[in-house]
Amino acid sequence: MEALVVVDMQNDFVSGALGTQEAFDIVPYVVGRVVEGIRRGEAIFFTRDTHEADYLERREGRCLPVPHCIRGTEGWEIIGQLQPDTIGRPVVDKTTFASTALGQMLADLDARRGPVRTVTLVGVCTDICVLANAVMLQAFLPEAEIVVEAGCCAGVTPERHRAALAAMEACQITVRRPEDGGCPSKPGD
Repeated sequence: MEALVVVDMQNDFVSGALGTQEAFDIVPYVVGRVVEGIRRGEAIFFTRDTHEADYLERREGRCLPVPHCIRGTEGWEIIGQLQPDTIGRPVVDKTTFASTALGQMLADLDARRGPVRTVTLVGVCTDICVLANAVMLQAFLPEAEIVVEAGCCAGVTPERHRAALAAMEACQITVRRPEDGGCPSKPGD
């Protein structure tokens, strides 16, 4: 069995408070990868960075004093292009970079329906939540191949994106680049 995890493709990370051009540029590729995952029958999960109104008073808010993904706001919502694909699929609200609830859901799926052989991650930010969830998923599914589609991810900066990909490779996470058959890179790469 294969699973696809779409990490934090929310308005605030694409066009809102912490949006970047790189995140905006990967949207069509992430949408395409989700459509492909549906076609292939992958188990698909979405994560949603979730903060409360007191964000600035919390540890993360003190370290990154930019309110974002506040529950119930437009910035918290998954981008419109992906909302139809979330219907009937798990959307995991996470209050920190990685979600142990996601890890447990995939471990339970592995136990109930047979081995989860591959978990592919796409989304943002490569150097924070994608990295954290990829490493965490290795702990929950030590025999699964954890794959990150480089062309369907964007980091806080292009440099941090590349550094995170290198760090994940060092942790035995498969980084699939466009030239290796992964999601295509954004135009101009």
